[in-house]
Amino acid sequence: MPLFRLDASIRAEGSASREIADVVEAEWVAAHPHDTIERRHIGVDVLGADMWAQAVAGNRVAADARSPEQQAAVALAAALVDELLAADAIVLAVPLYNFGVSQHVKTWMDLIIADPRAGAGAAPLLAGKPVVLCTVRGGAYGAGTPREGWDHSTGYLRRILEDVWGADLTVVEREFTLVGVNPALNEFAELADDLYQGALESARDAGKELAARAA
Repeated sequence: MPLFRLDASIRAEGSASREIADVVEAEWVAAHPHDTIERRHIGVDVLGADMWAQAVAGNRVAADARSPEQQAAVALAAALVDELLAADAIVLAVPLYNFGVSQHVKTWMDLIIADPRAGAGAAPLLAGKPVVLCTVRGGAYGAGTPREGWDHSTGYLRRILEDVWGADLTVVEREFTLVGVNPALNEFAELADDLYQGALESARDAGKELAARAA
């Protein structure tokens, strides 16, 4: 019973989104110790920014008329879709970058949608499949905060994963990850720790539920 995990942080070490996803994964492994985990780290092993355009163009012509660049892009889009279809459950670790979804995640999603199995008119790609989205934010973006409404990533991710692809989605969120890094946020240390502990607990619960639903 394979699990697919995607990491989008540009950091290989010290990533807050990776830490939360590790907790989810640990619960999965505890319940499915012999199952495989397929991984893709698009924040480090970056997908080419031009691949989406090449995949779109390649899918508009016959296979034998595609350029080498189009052939590679179409093959990559198909491989990304295959990874999702082969998985029984999915974990995504996606941080908020510059108030929006990162270029790495946008390219990944655009390439998937370029594949005919996920494009317009296709059946929902992840219909009913359990997915946990682990997302983190450096500051606070909730109701009543100065930056309420500035998070333009989480809503977008929900729209694609849940509404377009039909995933059975659970979102685990952590805020104030920059407390202790940015001195201007030092006064929020206690709140940040509470949010951190709450996120870890939510991740444990989400991991257990993910393992149970996939089974």
